[in-house]
Amino acid sequence: MNEIRLHPCLRRTLLATGLAVAGLAAGALWAPALAQTTYPNKPIKLLVGFPPGGSNDIVARIIAPSLSSILGQQVLVENKPGASGTMGASQVAKSPADGYTLMLSSASPLVIAPHLLGKMPFNVNQDFAAVGTVGQTPEAIAVGPSLPVKNFRELLELSKKQEITISSSGNGGLPHLTIELLKQASKGRITHVPYKGAGPAVSDTLAGHVNAVTMDLPALIAFIRDGRLKALAVTSDTRVDFLPEVPTAQEQGLPSFSAVNWLGIFAPAGTPPSVVDKLHAALAQVVADGHVREMLQRAAVVPQTSPSPQAFQAFIAKENERWGRIARESGAKMD
Repeated sequence: MNEIRLHPCLRRTLLATGLAVAGLAAGALWAPALAQTTYPNKPIKLLVGFPPGGSNDIVARIIAPSLSSILGQQVLVENKPGASGTMGASQVAKSPADGYTLMLSSASPLVIAPHLLGKMPFNVNQDFAAVGTVGQTPEAIAVGPSLPVKNFRELLELSKKQEITISSSGNGGLPHLTIELLKQASKGRITHVPYKGAGPAVSDTLAGHVNAVTMDLPALIAFIRDGRLKALAVTSDTRVDFLPEVPTAQEQGLPSFSAVNWLGIFAPAGTPPSVVDKLHAALAQVVADGHVREMLQRAAVVPQTSPSPQAFQAFIAKENERWGRIARESGAKMD
């Protein structure tokens, strides 16, 4: 067989091309691993599906600076309110699964509001990667100056004689469902008055336009502590350390009445496990920090970290099933 002889210049060109192609192939194989080991290399967006002033926003702004410090990149809180947090959640679900768009969320947008909508905007079990929890907080039932009742029992008795209006931060959230459960349990004449956010709901309660307010404690704690709102009950199974003088609803005639909110961080489904694990480790470090824990407790949040992303994901699946059942039984709908 005759040997094919190549011109030296052509031989050098082909050799260089082959090396370049091999280099590109090796680069393609190593690129994902390199991207994950260098994560994060740019600022991270932390979406909150509610306006400023609510529990989700308060907690996000407490943890963001420490999370930024640990990850070495800015964690920027961005409010995306609408439809009881589901608009922000939908945006995160559709974002690139690269760890640069995250969401701090409570139960309302993910496992409550979708069950009150005619059509679920996402599937919480399929469209999100659970990272980890930050803490939990009960709802508080508090009255403003227009309703001079002394305790929760008096509120329930009064609701059987006259209409009682109770404000919330909006349709479709845990406060809304708590009010619906209260109506069922008390058999009283209770009317839910939804607002667009915690701020206006509290303002109108203080002004006497509505009789009472039900909301996560972080949005109410300052008003309770300075005496502008009178807390009648918390909806946890036991009293909370930061309001030890306020009894539970269970202590005051409503056995097994419980509505406790949790707050955690989520990424879009498909986010690399190494990125989720790095975020979980950073979040656990943040929540373990004494200064952060003090700020969370001052904001009426009990610090709490899930043992792993997988444990949090399993918890979310159970919560989705539980609150879906409660929503169906209550008959509540999201307008």
